[in-house]
Amino acid sequence: MKHIIIAAGGFITNEEDEVLMIYRRGKWDLPKGKKEAEETIQACALREIKEETGLQNVLLGPEFAITIHEYTDTYSGLNIEKHTHWFKMKGQKKEILVPQTIEDISEIKWVSKNELDAFLKNTYATLLPVFEKAGYVN
Repeated sequence: MKHIIIAAGGFITNEEDEVLMIYRRGKWDLPKGKKEAEETIQACALREIKEETGLQNVLLGPEFAITIHEYTDTYSGLNIEKHTHWFKMKGQKKEILVPQTIEDISEIKWVSKNELDAFLKNTYATLLPVFEKAGYVN
C-alpha cells in the first residue's frame, strides 16, 4: 500500500532571471516540503521556501506543474507516493540566503540560464519537467 504525501515548492527567479537552487544530500534541487494538515498548498509552498532558503520577501505566482515520485521511507519502511505542487515565485537577489542545515541543505545558489545545464546534470529526473514547463530548458 502506498502512502500519499502532498508537498509544495517554488521555482523562484530573481530580477536577473536566475533560478534559486539548493544543494542537499549530493544533488541540486528546488526548495519544497510537505504540507501540514491545516495549510493551504500555497501557504505550504511559501513556508517551505522561507524555511529552506531564508528568503522572506517572496511573491507567489501561479501553480504550473505537479510532479509525482515514489520512494521507500528509510525510517518507516513505507512506500511513499509524493505529489509536489510547483509554483512560480519571484525573489530578490539582494536578500540573504540561509541554508536550512537541519534539512541537510548545504548551499543555495542563484543560477543563470547559461549555467543551468551543469546543475541539471546533478539533479533529480523528476525536476527536469518542472524546468521545461517553466521555460528554462528545451
